[in-house]
Amino acid sequence: MSPVPAALPHSFMEAATRGALCKCPRCGEGRLFRRWLKPVDRCAACRMDWTPQHADDFPAYISIFLTGHITVPLLVTLVLEYDLSALAAGAIIVPLSIALMLALIQPAKGAVIAAQWWLALGDFRRERPTPPGNEP
Repeated sequence: MSPVPAALPHSFMEAATRGALCKCPRCGEGRLFRRWLKPVDRCAACRMDWTPQHADDFPAYISIFLTGHITVPLLVTLVLEYDLSALAAGAIIVPLSIALMLALIQPAKGAVIAAQWWLALGDFRRERPTPPGNEP
């Protein structure tokens, strides 16, 4: 097992934020991805093994969900308030939707990997920082 880093996250949100920022959820220092959606095998800083992760399609669902919740109100506003034609609204919404989905999928995957690690799903081992005063 890799050595315990000095800065384990203290909450799920901290781990998920590290993952969404494409940093190692465990130490917050190393990169989580070696390519756009391909996680590193091991963190360069804390040596955490990320091969057990299985994010599968969940990051895509998250990015589609968020993109829909951002673009649908915009589409309704464009059509109803500004009286844009379907073609004009589509010319705005389609590229915006594609850009949002591409921008959101990597942070979503990082957060999903962080959640798997934090919740010790699959082959991950549960790790939590020791509260001050409770050291062995």
